[in-house]
Amino acid sequence: MKRIWQPLLAAALSISMAACSSASTASSASTAASAGGTVKDGTYTASKQGMNDQVEVSVEFASGAIKSVEVTKESETPGVGGPLKDSDGSVIENGGLSPIEAIPQRIVEEQSVNVDSVTGATITSATIISAVKDCIEQAGGNTDDWQSEHTHEAQKDISADVVVLGGGGAGLAAAVSAAEQGATVAVIEKNGEVGGDTLVCGAIYNTPDEALQAEVTMTDAVKAKIEEALAEDPISDEHASLQAEVQKQWNEYKAAGRTDLFDSKEWYALQTWINGDKVANLDLVKVLCYNAYDGLQWIEGLGMKFSDKIGQGAGSLWQRTHTSTMQMGTGFISTYLKNIADMSDKITILTESTAESLVQDADGKVTGAVCKDVHGNEFTASAAKGVILTTGGFAANAKMVQEYNTSGKWQDLSKTMTTNRTSCSQGDGITMALAAGASLTDMEQIQLLYLGNTRDGQLTKYPPRVVNGTDQVIFINKNGERFVREDGRRDEICLAVLQQPDGVFYFLESGDGEGYKDITDPEWRSADGFTFQYLLDNGYVLQADTLAEMAEKIGCDAETLQKTVDTFNASVDSGDDEYGRQLFSTKLEDGPWVATARQACVHHTMGGVTIDTSTRVLDESGNPIQGLYAAGEVTGGIHGGNRLGGNAVVDTVVFGKLAGETVTADAK
Repeated sequence: MKRIWQPLLAAALSISMAACSSASTASSASTAASAGGTVKDGTYTASKQGMNDQVEVSVEFASGAIKSVEVTKESETPGVGGPLKDSDGSVIENGGLSPIEAIPQRIVEEQSVNVDSVTGATITSATIISAVKDCIEQAGGNTDDWQSEHTHEAQKDISADVVVLGGGGAGLAAAVSAAEQGATVAVIEKNGEVGGDTLVCGAIYNTPDEALQAEVTMTDAVKAKIEEALAEDPISDEHASLQAEVQKQWNEYKAAGRTDLFDSKEWYALQTWINGDKVANLDLVKVLCYNAYDGLQWIEGLGMKFSDKIGQGAGSLWQRTHTSTMQMGTGFISTYLKNIADMSDKITILTESTAESLVQDADGKVTGAVCKDVHGNEFTASAAKGVILTTGGFAANAKMVQEYNTSGKWQDLSKTMTTNRTSCSQGDGITMALAAGASLTDMEQIQLLYLGNTRDGQLTKYPPRVVNGTDQVIFINKNGERFVREDGRRDEICLAVLQQPDGVFYFLESGDGEGYKDITDPEWRSADGFTFQYLLDNGYVLQADTLAEMAEKIGCDAETLQKTVDTFNASVDSGDDEYGRQLFSTKLEDGPWVATARQACVHHTMGGVTIDTSTRVLDESGNPIQGLYAAGEVTGGIHGGNRLGGNAVVDTVVFGKLAGETVTADAK
């Protein structure tokens, strides 16, 4: 079991397998040899199919023992199957070792292929083990002779000022924030590496940004969005007050004769709340939106880097989306971990450790959590100041999704894939909080997203403009027809996608537009780091030089597809679109043409534990449960009936940071 240990809790943590001595390795080798594990010295290689592509492994045998195991080629997901790297390309290990690193190390140290998989990355782990078995057989050995079992020391009880349950984006933000306030922190993460679903997110972050939005020209169609929102009849005094503030700002903007993109934290909040169907707690929405820019500056101050171009992310509804310069969520997680490495006297991370229940004293105050290590050994993580729940939602728990799918928006979701990692988003924290007396909010609000690949539903292997280039693509079905506005709400798009033939559609893009990246450029990479040729060879995209050729590859009528594109291009000129699209920038005219097949998948659960505006978890009477805080997708009340694209990462940063500040302030 991998342990990430630091001086604060060194005495409380068990010695990991990584600390096995060379003497024990030699002893294991001797045991293997005496059991009949005869192999010929030399170096052997094998290649096996991993999660994404072939994984090549090299094994060196010497004196009847496994001298070294090395993964020589892999394309596994960074931070999950493959190593997490920072912006400079350096491997980051203080959040846990990937199977690419950990499995070879364990096999050599234990002289056995009967080693623990890395939790949350079982496919990659099994792939490497299978390749090593192949090499043993090539060397004339019998894999049955390399199955020795090893005992592992049980995890001991630990203690810190703050215990954070869940090492995803919100959890790591909370840990860094609490440590900045002087607290000691223990992060409990059930996977073999931290990161959670933040690691594989689209890495888009919404916030008004005057400097970047000054470069965007505001069109009449976009202006109409504000006018429409301001013309609504308010449903509460709070709604009317926010509406009045935005109206004042909008009047000042028009009076100044400005043409750049209007935005403000109040408009961001009003738009977020309205497009969440006015279901969310408006006070929580204000916390999210009013603190988004400060959150951006905070994480940039930690070293996070974003593109210098602002756009409109998928389902974000406004051009306020900032995009990470790194693959998916690796930029956020690597940034937190680099800072945590500098806070080694305050922050401890325990991976492959699962929180089972919350500990409460006689007065009901939460004082820690009962946890289990990877071998089922129970231990207690005690918190002097408080526990922060950051365990994510329940979008990967099909049973829980079905139980709470009662809003009437979606039909049966039992066969709908999820974009979430199956080892994450199981609703653990919600279950624990309920048992401790917490109330729940908006549990029936479940979001689907139309970016899942058609193979396993994951948010992987798509061209960059798919996630943050709404103005330069159109959506077509298998008949070559548009069927929905591409810049609309996520739920509206997903409902339309589900009505298309086979529930599948294509992002269609051409060689036009400022965001085009030359597919012949050897440096071209998908949003998650794959070459264009890889996507093409593995069926994730279709490519054609002409529209007629693309129609043939999709299997639709060429005249129909041509008419679809011609009609859209006319809308770019007129600004009048048959589906109500409001964001235009690019006519689709010149090849190469690229079509990316996608489907609607369960993506985000907007419901969860009830919190106040300072992240304190509330009971059924609306009172804070002493010592218990929550941030991120485990909470409810923030996004309402439809989460805007690009708001989830803001949620993790803003409320994660706030939770770290609140738990320390409450303890003073």
